[in-house]
Amino acid sequence: MPDARIEEVDKLLKVLIVDDEVSQRTGLAGMVNAWGMVAETASEGGQALDKVSSFSPDVIVTDLNMPGVDGYRFLEKLQESGDAPPTIVLTGFGNIETGVRTVHELGAFWFLEKPVQPNVLQVLLRRAAAHNNLRTTNRILERQLLYKGSLGEMVGTSPRMQEIFVLLQQAGPTNACVLISGESGTGKEMVARTLHALSPRRQGPFFAINCAALPETLIESELFGHEKGAFTGASERRAGCFEVAQHGTLLLDEIGEMPALTQAKLLRILEDSKVRRLGGKTEFEVDVRVLAATNKVPEEAVRGGQLREDLYYRLNVFHIHLPPLRDRKEDIPPVTEFLLGELNHKHNCKVSDVSPDVLEAFQLHNWPGNVRELRNVLERAVILTGEGTIDMKHLPAFLQNRSTTVPVPAPPDADPSDLVQFSIGTTVEEAEKGLILRTLEHTKNNKTRAAEILGISLKTLHNKLKEYGSKEVTANM
Repeated sequence: MPDARIEEVDKLLKVLIVDDEVSQRTGLAGMVNAWGMVAETASEGGQALDKVSSFSPDVIVTDLNMPGVDGYRFLEKLQESGDAPPTIVLTGFGNIETGVRTVHELGAFWFLEKPVQPNVLQVLLRRAAAHNNLRTTNRILERQLLYKGSLGEMVGTSPRMQEIFVLLQQAGPTNACVLISGESGTGKEMVARTLHALSPRRQGPFFAINCAALPETLIESELFGHEKGAFTGASERRAGCFEVAQHGTLLLDEIGEMPALTQAKLLRILEDSKVRRLGGKTEFEVDVRVLAATNKVPEEAVRGGQLREDLYYRLNVFHIHLPPLRDRKEDIPPVTEFLLGELNHKHNCKVSDVSPDVLEAFQLHNWPGNVRELRNVLERAVILTGEGTIDMKHLPAFLQNRSTTVPVPAPPDADPSDLVQFSIGTTVEEAEKGLILRTLEHTKNNKTRAAEILGISLKTLHNKLKEYGSKEVTANM
């Protein structure tokens, strides 16, 4: 970079110098001002935090050992803010180990040994400022992507998804618990991974456990770990999920399926951040951000006794509810485009797009399996197509036959000749029931075919028939 260009950049840099020694901070400030930069000083961390808000420095230079709020606590406070400028830490002679540890553990940009060498400090200030500019540019690009309908691997231009993106941006950089709800297949784990990626813990592990997939006898061992001999078959010590996710994020999926006793133990861990392995005699501290997900309505799970009320309030600092795909069909085109790129890469295919007929079929379908179902349909179609455009022939039968007309009986007070329309006043439940039973009649009780025509899963059809009662179903078929 030409010298004139460097001088122009230096004039724009604002540097905050934090040191309890008057001679040290005034000397550094004089040096920084002589380079054409703008310097501001503070005598300890508390005063420096106020200066960060009012002065908005590009770079901070701070000592560690100071009265009041020392450099360590100052760095912790900056890290908690989630949007701190890069910091250069000053260390005493022979204290390199402390400097390195401060960089790794407290997020400092670099360390500099006293007495400070002017040419080294000048280079570090410029590099730190360049790093800060790069971070700012990345944040701007992230916001632009958000407005264009994507955040990480999440895609959606609908107002409801835009609201979720904003909430993710707000909750992500914090350590707060988040309760994620939504139907199966809506992307709850993707939300959790996005929260982790947006957090200061992004360099730490992300670990997910499905509480519904584990038997009650094993879930506590999986969560908390166990000591050798804690129970029959415990031949060695094993770390639990909290240990595995140390300094990272732990997702407890299907939290409503966790046994009540385990929920009580989990609540205590969330309160004091201490875990005891099964069979262990001592507790140890854990530093883990806990996220929870459920496909149930949380308030109904509390009323039904599936989720402890006190645990619900502890987890529900932020609540993110994912709408089903049928309620945000305007997101189907961008989600389809995103998934095609992902699936092309996975299967080494060259599918460019989907035909208008396919997109129309996608819009007509109710997607009971949500985004997961759409992904499975597209994965099959990508493999069958190989390259070019996905056509109707590449779709499953239940999507190819979306145009099939199914006669539906009118309710008793409607015109008997009207076999398609329902009269005003018919409830959604009555209309749904009539449509399902008439479709079964049309398919001669072929439930698989009926489910395809109705655009629902076979399991959902069986559940609906069970609700109507076997006697009534038999009478109408």
